[in-house]
Amino acid sequence: MKLSQITVPVTALAGVGASTEKLLANLNIFTVGDLLTYWPKTWDDRTKLIPLAEFANHKKVNTVAKVIDHAWFGYGRMRTLKLVIADSSAQAELLCFNRPFMEKMFPVDSLIRVNGSFYVKYRTLQSASFDISLITEASSDVLPDAENMEQYLHTGNGVLPVYALTAGLSQTQLRKIIGVALRQYAKGIENEIPEDVIKRQKLMSKAECVFAMHAPQTPEQAEKARQSLIFEELYLFQKAIGERSLQHRGSLPVETDTISTDLLAAHSLSPSDEQAVEKTFTASLSPRQKDAIARLPFKLTTGQMSVITQINADIDKSYEKESRFSMARLIQGDVGSGKTLVAFFGCLRICDYGGQCALLAPTELLARQHAENAAQLLEPLSVKLAFLTGNLKAAERNKLLKELKEGNINIVIGTHALFSSNVVYKDLRLAVIDEQHRFGVLQRNAILEKGRREASSSAQEQAFAVPNLLMMSATPIPQTLALTVFGDLDVSVITTMPHGRLPVKTHLCREESRENVFSFVRKELEQGRQAYFVYPLIKAQETDDTDTDSGLKSAEEMFETLQKKIFPDYSVALIHSQVDEEKQRSLMADFKENKIQILVATSVVEVGVDVPNATCMVITHAERFGLAALHQLRGRVGRGTAQSHCFLVYSDKLTETGKARLKALYESNNGFVIAEQDLELRGPGEVLGVQQSGYLTLSIADPVRDSAILQIARKEAFATLQTAYAT
Repeated sequence: MKLSQITVPVTALAGVGASTEKLLANLNIFTVGDLLTYWPKTWDDRTKLIPLAEFANHKKVNTVAKVIDHAWFGYGRMRTLKLVIADSSAQAELLCFNRPFMEKMFPVDSLIRVNGSFYVKYRTLQSASFDISLITEASSDVLPDAENMEQYLHTGNGVLPVYALTAGLSQTQLRKIIGVALRQYAKGIENEIPEDVIKRQKLMSKAECVFAMHAPQTPEQAEKARQSLIFEELYLFQKAIGERSLQHRGSLPVETDTISTDLLAAHSLSPSDEQAVEKTFTASLSPRQKDAIARLPFKLTTGQMSVITQINADIDKSYEKESRFSMARLIQGDVGSGKTLVAFFGCLRICDYGGQCALLAPTELLARQHAENAAQLLEPLSVKLAFLTGNLKAAERNKLLKELKEGNINIVIGTHALFSSNVVYKDLRLAVIDEQHRFGVLQRNAILEKGRREASSSAQEQAFAVPNLLMMSATPIPQTLALTVFGDLDVSVITTMPHGRLPVKTHLCREESRENVFSFVRKELEQGRQAYFVYPLIKAQETDDTDTDSGLKSAEEMFETLQKKIFPDYSVALIHSQVDEEKQRSLMADFKENKIQILVATSVVEVGVDVPNATCMVITHAERFGLAALHQLRGRVGRGTAQSHCFLVYSDKLTETGKARLKALYESNNGFVIAEQDLELRGPGEVLGVQQSGYLTLSIADPVRDSAILQIARKEAFATLQTAYAT
């Protein structure tokens, strides 16, 4: 039986009553299988001697000591026992709160093992958090020397697992419950990966892993079990990715498929190579795509052409007779690289085939901007567009849904409303998801299910295909994570920027120098330009900062200051998440038309705001923003032909991590380089893909920390699938 198949409730174990069952439920432990896969977060090695005198150099002391006295302090119910102990290095006191019974358990002159956290208080070495066990009730006056102490430790508790707990549940209690489960259920656990892989990679069996994780004999044994489980988890995850890839494209992904290396180098293509890319692109265009090219006031970049060519090939393949293939492609591109325009060309390809498209955006503000841009480019090409959000009035909504169902709408753009239960498509063939990291897998599946169709009418086999899927991400993802999280997708990268764009100049400014920033912005405004001022908070009282003199500024208070004191001659507006969506739309329209010169905002303007005339981005308390967010905000300027500037205003209370973050942004405009640095600064505990992808469900493995294991596990998993697929 596999571990996941042990569905016996935890109440079947001795020592688990109703109250303990509730405590375990707080840890999402409901079955014996859940319990046995509740891995320790670390191990307490009690085989190594750490004497009392070494307390300051270690988290815990682990020693053999003698009880030399009993003492009491406090009165009445507060009367508390102190065990005065000593080893060969020092003397200390154990404060036995609510444990008066320890007086009899550990008499004077008894020899004990002690493990605990110690500190100095009242000029005395003390501990109130400790574990002790009795070795003997009587000992000689001479304490064991270091060599004998080591011997006593090795015959003691050994290596103990340390678990994440919930209030009311102790380590001792949880260890005891898991010990019962090990004895009753763990011996017959089956492996979850092939035997030949286990032997080839010199891994522990699953049963051995379970015992070594919860009851290791040595720290080395526990670590080997952990490494084996990491490999297993990554192997199974990559196997699932390979299976999805086989389903939608009939082949396994390879590394060169995952990130298109030719696109990564597209900015350095020779003139002849660029001509070849353009020739292939031109030959791949459908009628409406050709018309769109003719309407554009600029030339597409080499990167855009390459990706459109790939999308065209995928869509054509999905329209082959009885095809079950459906495109599943992620477009990664830095801010301002033109991903949305590429997506529009994909929609035009579908329209020329007679199918329907749905473009899904996370906010109404972004969805409306896409709709406005699409109307400008696509409606003159006889494309029927519709805009659908939850705020649409009933009469308009019903009319729109009727048109959509009858196939009279070619492209519908909107928010979550696109996959509501009453939304029916006649022939949905392409789902475009912008800012893909803001949607989970279930939401993506919901929109794809709207277009599930019969792909084969064979009497022996009835197969179905889902619409083509095109996802866009303006948050660059490091290649290591893209390989892991999006291994079942074809990932296209646009690295070239639109012609005429100048890199944004980034400036680091101390808080006390902000007057210089205001002066610079004023000069830009005098030339007819516009500016953003971004703050981390809407209102001052939002902060939970205990330092009342922190000087943390909010958007609302600075809106008043900027409007009345600093830039009284210019139109200043305030926008944030609590502003009504209709007013947000109106403000953004006025800002785009230069009726508003200064926009004071929170990070709500991080995505989807495209105002070419805005040349200044001032981010106050920049140290409060993540590196990816700062890069996204910087990308709101530099979208025209004029030189743009981003000012990162920071306070004196700047941590080393904060300095490194701002330095990384100052030194690079490359989103992919910044993403790698962001990953290093934040550490594997905050892995981008885990939070954003909706794909990752790892419990013990980490794709960054364990990248070397990941590569091996991926090869083994794909080799297994290749063998099975071939037969």
